[in-house]
Amino acid sequence: MVEELALGRDDAAPGAHGMTIFVGLAFAVVLVVALGGRLANLGSVELRGQAAIIGAFGLQVLVVTVAPHAFSHPVASAIHLASYALAIVFVYANRHLPNLWIAALGGTSNFLAITANGGTMPASKTALAAAGLPVAHTGFDNSGAVAHARLAFLGDIFSFPKSLPLANVFSIGDVLLLIGAAAMLAGICGCPRFPALDRLLRRSRPAPREDAILHSTSAANGQGSTSR
Repeated sequence: MVEELALGRDDAAPGAHGMTIFVGLAFAVVLVVALGGRLANLGSVELRGQAAIIGAFGLQVLVVTVAPHAFSHPVASAIHLASYALAIVFVYANRHLPNLWIAALGGTSNFLAITANGGTMPASKTALAAAGLPVAHTGFDNSGAVAHARLAFLGDIFSFPKSLPLANVFSIGDVLLLIGAAAMLAGICGCPRFPALDRLLRRSRPAPREDAILHSTSAANGQGSTSR
């Protein structure tokens, strides 16, 4: 889910999966700015449940990157699933953010695939081969080939080819996560150069700071009318 931004892989280039996500987010930022979005609006965003997402990041980094061989597969799988549980808490706490539901849908897709396969995201052997990744590996990995995978269509069935610097596999859930992140960014920052899209993505009510300004202005006008 949201914590997948921190994922690395021990069978790919170091941090390739996480780096791919970050490149996608950077592209989303550039796109929103090109559409006239104001990144300054991000300063008004109130993030809740920060401890939950920090915990999710920590568990992911621990079990995938720092110590992939330190735990038995059942324990590592449980830690992996626990990171998703914390991410769910974070997403629910921030459900007020615009278009976050799209990213939540992507995270739910990944979570279902991982849960159905004992804590590992099932990866297509064809996709792994196309990305130049080994089918078999040692230690725990968040994604890998799974025999008789359940919900395989939700797994890592797509790939960036091995000829690319960030070659890796990814799922439809990962795509939704990036689309959701971009839509949330556009919903907060706006995209005024395309008014129809701006109206679609932005929240219908003012941001919290704008609410406060409008309330203060109304109160001041009321007091002025009374004094007159």
